[in-house]
Amino acid sequence: MNIRVGILTAPDIRWEQRPEGVLLHDVRIGIGFHWDRTEDQLFEGTMEIRDNGDRTKTAINTLDVEDYLTSVITSEMAATSNIELLKAHAVISRSWLLRPMKRETANAEREKTASLKEKSSSGWQISAERRIVWYERDAHVGFDVCADDHCQRYEGITRRDEHPEAAARVREAVEATRGVVLVDPTDNDAICDTRFYKCCGGRTEEFETAWAPRHYRYLQSVECPYCNTNDARVLSQVLNNYDRETQDFYRWTVRYTAEDLATIIREKSGIDFGNIEALQPVKRGPSGRIYELEIVGSKHKMIVGKELEIRKWLSKTCLYSSAFEVEREGTDFVLRGKGWGHGVGLCQIGAAVMAEKGYTYEQILAYYYTNAQLKKIE
Repeated sequence: MNIRVGILTAPDIRWEQRPEGVLLHDVRIGIGFHWDRTEDQLFEGTMEIRDNGDRTKTAINTLDVEDYLTSVITSEMAATSNIELLKAHAVISRSWLLRPMKRETANAEREKTASLKEKSSSGWQISAERRIVWYERDAHVGFDVCADDHCQRYEGITRRDEHPEAAARVREAVEATRGVVLVDPTDNDAICDTRFYKCCGGRTEEFETAWAPRHYRYLQSVECPYCNTNDARVLSQVLNNYDRETQDFYRWTVRYTAEDLATIIREKSGIDFGNIEALQPVKRGPSGRIYELEIVGSKHKMIVGKELEIRKWLSKTCLYSSAFEVEREGTDFVLRGKGWGHGVGLCQIGAAVMAEKGYTYEQILAYYYTNAQLKKIE
């Protein structure tokens, strides 16, 4: 089974054919986040440079799903990671990818309906008083998934083949779990929506606080005592070169002057709130992540959500998470937060610590995806 991955869109795409694959120049990664940058990346499979008809082009990489997974795993973490962590990530990356693409034939009509619903699962509630937005993979046209954090990090073979022995371990992890996915036994063994992120900050979150108002039994909020670590060796398994620039992910503080905050919100939202008078959490999930926040200004007030939109509006780049408390110190706004990412599903740093403590990949997955079961599919 093949997958089509959108790598980048730009007015001009520079590329080179090399013996080991296609080298794309200036691929943008971490789009909109604090590690946003460009780098050159090398890809296997076939590469199509599509003319979009609007003075832009898109590079689309087509390759086998299992080959794609070996690259995703080494883009999300180091190829030298604990083998149990690599196996766990192979299963969840495969599950997330295949969920809307591969369905059980026994319930064809029901599954067809579910698939159509999922393909239009981005959502919004926009008015003068509320802006509640979430984003799904249906934002993409002409390919299955993108190569950035919006879907799953996919950087080709750029990092996978840096260390041949480590690359062999990744292939071992993918092969050992070939065809294995997580399924929901209470939903006719439907493939699970296996989300993941860097660090939960002590407790994981529920699906509906970040995306559609839909509850999954296997994405319950659980305490996570594992991701509170400063062990450089463990962190190096999950945080690659540019991720290691971020060191205060478990507990963090951001301070804004009232003037700076007003400017950031105006630039990121396109709305002039005037002087910012208050940031008032309206709804929080079990992990403490805010998914509805009221911004009160001298000219306007509005409730914004969900968690990613809040993170975008309150930072020049993107806040680590929406799990923060708001304090006023004089005229300054101080956000004291925890965790890195949306918090739903597997905590990558927590899982890395669990693997180092001797947990198997099955135990790791059972911990973060409550009630889900492993199943091999064809």
